[in-house]
Amino acid sequence: QVQLVESGGGLVQPGGSLRLSCAASGSIFSISAMGWYRQAPGKQRELVARISSGGITAYADFVKGRFTISRDNAKKTAYLQMNSLKPEDTAVYYCNAGRPGAVLTGNFASWGQGTQVTVSS
Repeated sequence: QVQLVESGGGLVQPGGSLRLSCAASGSIFSISAMGWYRQAPGKQRELVARISSGGITAYADFVKGRFTISRDNAKKTAYLQMNSLKPEDTAVYYCNAGRPGAVLTGNFASWGQGTQVTVSS
C-alpha cells in the first residue's frame, strides 16, 4: 500500500505558477500509476492529470498546455507544475496512486488531506 502526502499549495495571482508535490511511502511506488485530482467547493473531485509507471502522461482538457505532471521514482515523489493559473483552478488538490484503472476513475478507498490552491487577485 502506498501512503501519500500532498504539499505545495498556496495563494497565487491569476497567471502565476505553483508546483505541487506528492511524497509517497511504500515499496510499490515505482510500479504504480499516479494521478492528481482536484475538488472545488460544491463540486465533485475530478482527475487533472495522470502518469503511468513508465512516464506516459495524460491531462484533462481544462489543464492541457498549462499543467505538467512528472515523477521521480528514486525520491518516491510525483509533481504537478501548474502555470498560467486561473481563478477556476482554485480547489483542493489531491494525489493518489495505484493501478491505471483506479487512477483513471479515482476509485480509491482513502485519500490524503490534499493541498489548497487558491488563485485570486
